[in-house]
Amino acid sequence: MSYHNYYSYKKKAKPKDPVAQIQKLRKKNPDIQPVIIEGRKLARSWWAISWNKNLEGYADYSNRISRGRSYVIGGAVLDLAISPGVVSALVQGSRAAPYKITVQIDPLSKNNWDVITQKCSRRLANIEELVSGQFPLELMELFTERGMGLFPTPKEIHFSCSCPDWASMCKHVAAVLYGIGARFDQEPTLFFVLRDIDVSELIKKSVDEKMTNLLKNADSVTDRTITGINTYDLFGV
Repeated sequence: MSYHNYYSYKKKAKPKDPVAQIQKLRKKNPDIQPVIIEGRKLARSWWAISWNKNLEGYADYSNRISRGRSYVIGGAVLDLAISPGVVSALVQGSRAAPYKITVQIDPLSKNNWDVITQKCSRRLANIEELVSGQFPLELMELFTERGMGLFPTPKEIHFSCSCPDWASMCKHVAAVLYGIGARFDQEPTLFFVLRDIDVSELIKKSVDEKMTNLLKNADSVTDRTITGINTYDLFGV
């Protein structure tokens, strides 16, 4: 076989059926967490959709990340674990053994965090609202602002794969990047784990400032205040 034909064959090679591999891996490690995509839609929640849009929005990634779509949809991401700043994954390729992928995310800069917490002042009611993506439009724009929001830039994302592909982003890494977004569909709080963010700080600042504002106005008498005389008249005492 000529080099050209061999290269073409390798380029067209498809991942093996991952089901058997998952069962095999589960015998050794019952806690593996494969990425399961229901249907053809890669993301459903606000955090997952925003994660994918952020990656696809950069020219460095837009032409490369699409290589991982068929892999993640086909169930090739056999395991994916998220911890602060690090994602470890196994992806089934054309070889028998799955490839090992590591994705590292730089911590959110202190400057970005300070700006975000300040602008979130009194705009977040609770963690449930934040996690569900149900917050004001201006906060959505703040969180997704390129280079200044909560989502990482390509310079803040570092990855490696055990496959022989020399591309700067192989299809296995691309599948893992999409798999991360799919994980946020299952558990949105993992976004804050990955970015090593104390989500309670965002809520606490909003609640503290709301309380401070209430206390400042606590002694103010308004038209809605019921005086002692009005109370007697009202209840006929």
